[in-house]
Parts: sequence; C-alpha cells; structure tokens
Amino acid sequence: MEIEYRNTKEFTEQELQRLFLSVKWESGNYPDKLVRAMLNSTHVISAWDGNKLVGLIRALSDGETVAFLHYLLVDPAYQGHHIGDELMKRVLRYFENLLYVKIMPSDPKTLPFYARYGFRQYDNYSAMVLKHLS
Repeated sequence: MEIEYRNTKEFTEQELQRLFLSVKWESGNYPDKLVRAMLNSTHVISAWDGNKLVGLIRALSDGETVAFLHYLLVDPAYQGHHIGDELMKRVLRYFENLLYVKIMPSDPKTLPFYARYGFRQYDNYSAMVLKHLS
C-alpha cells in the first residue's frame, strides 16, 4: 500500500462523510459543514490511498502561540499502518515554532498515542464542550 500525504483543505462532501462515518463520528452526518470547516482551518494534512481519503489531521492556530489539533482520524481498515503517526509528525513539524500545541482527546484509549509525542495532562487544565448537533 502506497499512502500519499497531501496538504490540502479541499475535499468533497462524499470523501469527508465516508471517512468520518468510518470512525463513527457524528460530525460525518454534516458533510457540508465539514467541507467548510476544512476550508476555514489553519492547516489540514490528509492521507490518500489512490483516490480514497483514508486519514486526516486538522489544526486551528493563531500562528504565534498556540495550535489546537482538532481532528486526527484514520479509516479503521487502514489503522495499524502508522498513518496516524505520520500525520502527527507532519503537523507537529508544521507548528514546531509555537509555544503550545493542544489536543482534547475524546477517547481515553488514545492518550498513550498522544503521550508518545510529548503531550501531557495537567491538573489545572480541563476540557469542556458545548454541542449544537441537531
């Protein structure tokens, strides 16, 4: 399998919907919003197997002090092939001059993955979410 990595913010609704629903993320039910979200992001790196979108990482940043890694997802059929590792390495290189890179993992099972890249939990930080999904 030859995976190609691309720096692009342009995707079709179908590409994003298929990938997001493959990992059972409810945002996959809003493909039009996902397309606009990618275009409005600071940086997006995607992984492709031919014409098939199989992985993606998306970040928002002020360009000087902080970046927030909002999405990191890999199609379950492609997990275990280090695609997530490569996406993480590439996005961290892109933001290496910032003071902070932050994440908000929604699945505790992913904490060891992020810890491998130096991410730590701090007692004085807590994530909160307000959902507007209809």
